Amino acid sequence: MPKARTLTAIAADGTSVRALDEGQGSVILILHPGMETGTRYQKVAAMLSARFRVIRLHRRQYRLDLKEDPKLGSPCTVAQEVEHVLAIVRDVGGPVVIYGHSSGGPVALEALMASPSSFVGGVIYEPASVIGQPGALHLAYEAIPRNGDVGEGLKRARAALADGKPGKALAIFTRIAAGWPRWAAYPAGELTALLPAYRRLIPCQIDDLEAMERLGVRLDAYSTIEVPTVVLGGDRSPAPLHETVAAVSQAIPCARRLVLHGQGHAAHVRAPGQVAGAIEAHAIAVQR
Repeated sequence: MPKARTLTAIAADGTSVRALDEGQGSVILILHPGMETGTRYQKVAAMLSARFRVIRLHRRQYRLDLKEDPKLGSPCTVAQEVEHVLAIVRDVGGPVVIYGHSSGGPVALEALMASPSSFVGGVIYEPASVIGQPGALHLAYEAIPRNGDVGEGLKRARAALADGKPGKALAIFTRIAAGWPRWAAYPAGELTALLPAYRRLIPCQIDDLEAMERLGVRLDAYSTIEVPTVVLGGDRSPAPLHETVAAVSQAIPCARRLVLHGQGHAAHVRAPGQVAGAIEAHAIAVQR
């Protein structure tokens, strides 16, 4: 298997952009989910690179070298992440199909709105989009008083990071963002924090949740997307993700909803062929 090349660019604000680049042909740009840097999309990228040029962006929110304090976290905005996306797109040219998973989903959607002429298609997998109005449940399963605010759970996670307890911070995140029971969330958080590669990403994950919450409800804005888009969801994912997939797919006029049977939120790891197949089919369809 050919080794992926390193691709670099400079964003409009002067920050460096990094990505992994493999294959030849029309471009598929992958925006990874939380708690990773794109490496877990290696199998999906390898399958797609037989036919396409596949670029896996190391998302700005997960760039430790761009953090003011990597141990405490310092969130960038979704708009700043979009600048990194567009910097890569400007360098590689088109046509580009953009794919975003989980928190990478809203970044992809915002990129589609920011520069629609840069893309010929979008594939969004269970986006971490806020769909609850003020006073309703948001991403953190909490009632947020005003659109763009953050909940008390996120504040507790920040406090845990300040106390030097990243495992506790991740446990709080897992409870508020994934709905895990306390008895499962806390051991999982502490065990994850024992692994240096993941421990370093925990503040980034907290930053990521804050950026998504502060972006707020964008369903009305999604109605302006005219790029053909597929919204993916696993039939084994939690019910709130089903609701988000439905809301986002209904908000985009040209969107089509597609169910990954037998899969949950981590199909790129458990069934990379299903994910690659969905992306490939859409990329072929929009370039005919």
